[in-house]
Amino acid sequence: MQLSFLAPLFDHGGPWATVYFDPAQNDESGAKRRELSVREACRTLEEAGADAATVRAVREALTDIGPAEDPAGRVVFAAGGNVVHSHRLSRPPQRQIACWAPLPRLTPLLELSSQDPDCLVAYIDRTGADFELRGAAGPQDAGRTEGRQWPVHRTASVDWSERRFQLKVENTWEHNAGEIAEALGAAYEETGADLVVLVGDPRERPAVRDRLPEAVRAVTVDTERGGRAAGSSSPVLEEAIEQARQQYTRRRVEAALDRFRAGRVGTDRQTDAVEGVPAVIEAAREHRMDTLLVRPGGPDLARETWVGAGPDQVAVRRTDVQTLGEGDPASVRADDALLRSAAATAADVLIVPSPDEDGSGGPDGSDIPVGGLGALLRWTYEPAQT
Repeated sequence: MQLSFLAPLFDHGGPWATVYFDPAQNDESGAKRRELSVREACRTLEEAGADAATVRAVREALTDIGPAEDPAGRVVFAAGGNVVHSHRLSRPPQRQIACWAPLPRLTPLLELSSQDPDCLVAYIDRTGADFELRGAAGPQDAGRTEGRQWPVHRTASVDWSERRFQLKVENTWEHNAGEIAEALGAAYEETGADLVVLVGDPRERPAVRDRLPEAVRAVTVDTERGGRAAGSSSPVLEEAIEQARQQYTRRRVEAALDRFRAGRVGTDRQTDAVEGVPAVIEAAREHRMDTLLVRPGGPDLARETWVGAGPDQVAVRRTDVQTLGEGDPASVRADDALLRSAAATAADVLIVPSPDEDGSGGPDGSDIPVGGLGALLRWTYEPAQT
């Protein structure tokens, strides 16, 4: 998961009000529960020391959240009397979270937002294709391409002249497959999609796939469900696309854990993975963090960490942050500090399931990463000699 969409948060100073809000049901009793939840959240912020202007902004934002528009709820981030950012949740929070802290409270957002990849769906026929991006914000138009429109239909005749015509038809198909592949490759780059799904004509799909750039072809799957024609979408197609996204995520997490197990500190060779708060914070401070691994519930997530105004100003000890140039460091949770660093340095973030969920623990049955925080590095380094 890339956190670039949270960039507005880090253009503002704190402290921050963060509220994860479930709007409940759309009925009279639900409306009453929402009103009580808004009051409770605002009271919690006030008791924690939030200023009146920020509490008022949060109250107004929460009051506007309803089950029709946001059935799973939203998270609201506010500072300095303004709501800086809010984000729709994929799953409702099991309990309301309201806090006032130097940094936004981000780990619950990872758990309550879909980790499924941004998926570029190509609806293909023999004349062109329509592209659609599927992501956290819902389906979005991603463009289209049209190839040659004639000739595209074969005839049943075996006459010599008709065979020549059929050859022209096949040449049109081949030409259009190349144009679709070129446009799809460009759309993949422009949208930053993680996965491509080909939908539509059974002959044109493999022809398009064969012409895709190798990097795009490696993340491309296709399905026999659905087509380009209007109204061809169906629950079966939606299920196939969602399954492709989930399978991609599982493979990605498994690959990251395999690399983590092979590369973490513990030997006298070079390493490209670290775990534990001190080592991960050092990697974040030096911009070596390629992927931050977070295991919800890990004991290190809430460990005290010290930060300054900049994402590079992060350390385990208060005095170390002062050495980095921050005169008045703030005490924060380790996970919030590291997620800020990940967002600022364009590092990826992966939620790692606990072993009891998918058996992803180490050989001795322990949870990985140890303590709940680890990182894959952008380059290897020699472990310190002890």
